[in-house]
Amino acid sequence: MTNLKHRFGIDIDGTVTCPATLIPHINKQYNINMKLDDVTEYDFLSGFPYPIDRNEFNIWFKKNEPHMYEVSELAADAQSVLTNWQKQYELFYISARGENVFDITKNWFDTYNVPYDHIECIGSHKKIEIAKKHQVEAFFEDKHDNAVEIAEELKIPVVLFDTPYNRLSVPNNVIRVANWQQANEWIRKNF
Repeated sequence: MTNLKHRFGIDIDGTVTCPATLIPHINKQYNINMKLDDVTEYDFLSGFPYPIDRNEFNIWFKKNEPHMYEVSELAADAQSVLTNWQKQYELFYISARGENVFDITKNWFDTYNVPYDHIECIGSHKKIEIAKKHQVEAFFEDKHDNAVEIAEELKIPVVLFDTPYNRLSVPNNVIRVANWQQANEWIRKNF
C-alpha cells in the first residue's frame, strides 16, 4: 500500500521550539546577557562575551538538558500550523536530541498539544539516513549544514527557519522562512 499523505521530517530544537529558548538558562548559569543575535554560529559558545571552556560547558549542558527541554518554549504558531497539517500530512520529528531525553520530549509534545506521527531522538546531527528511511518529502530545519546536506543528498525541499546562526548561502531547494506562518504559506503553495 502506498502512503497517501505527504510525509514531513521536522527538527525540534530551534524549529518547533523557539530558537532562543535555551539562552535564558545559559545566561543564568554563566551570569551573562547573551541574546540570540549574538549566536552567529550553530554553537552557543559563539555568543559568549568571553572565552569559556567547551568541555565544562558541555558537562553543564548535558546535566541540565532534561530540564531545559522540559520547559522549552514553543515557537510562535508552530502548534496551530502543525495541528492543521496533521489532517493532511504525516509529521515525523527527527531530532539530534539523545534517546536519554525521549520521554521528556514526548511529554513536551503531549503537554503543548503538538501533533506527531513519529518522534525519533537520534543523538546526532546526521539526519540523512533517518530521513531517507522514513521517506520524508520535505524537511524543516534550523541548522544550516543539515539543511544543505539533506536538500542536496535527498533532493527534497528543506524549509530553513532563519536565525542569526544559519545565514550562510543556501541552494535553491532550501527555502528560508522567518516563521511558521511563512512555512505554512510555502507548503500550501507547493504541496
